[in-house]
Amino acid sequence: MDRKTRTALTAGVLAVALGLGATAQAASAGTPRSVSGKTSDNITRIADFYGAYIDAMNDEGSVKLRAALREHYLTPAFQKELNAWEKKNHANGVLRAQNVPLAWKVTDNGAVGHTEAVITFTWGKSRPSKLIVDMTRDSRKIYHIGEKGISGK
Repeated sequence: MDRKTRTALTAGVLAVALGLGATAQAASAGTPRSVSGKTSDNITRIADFYGAYIDAMNDEGSVKLRAALREHYLTPAFQKELNAWEKKNHANGVLRAQNVPLAWKVTDNGAVGHTEAVITFTWGKSRPSKLIVDMTRDSRKIYHIGEKGISGK
């Protein structure tokens, strides 16, 4: 094989390898998706809280971050109530569980006078669980997390 043929063959193999690599990577990345929100939207605010809180639960050494998130997003009275609930139930009060969900979805529940969201947690093979989260519209602070108002409860 002469030098020109070897160079052309090497370039062809390299191009095919690079092309296949890019295709495989693009296929494994999946379909592009978007997540959006608005700073003025309370449902986005609740979703932001749960996203950051669950991330902090999964990250080692993030106890201070979880405390800071609670202080920022929850009313002072509810923080005290949540601490009491946790002592009594030996579980995380924000998640109402002892472990961390694999996925979550936040849906507006259409309340009048305040913002009410349904949080749906996916725990793996077990059945999803739901919580109600209530937030004031003026202070934009969460003042309740629980199961009230969920159909079937």
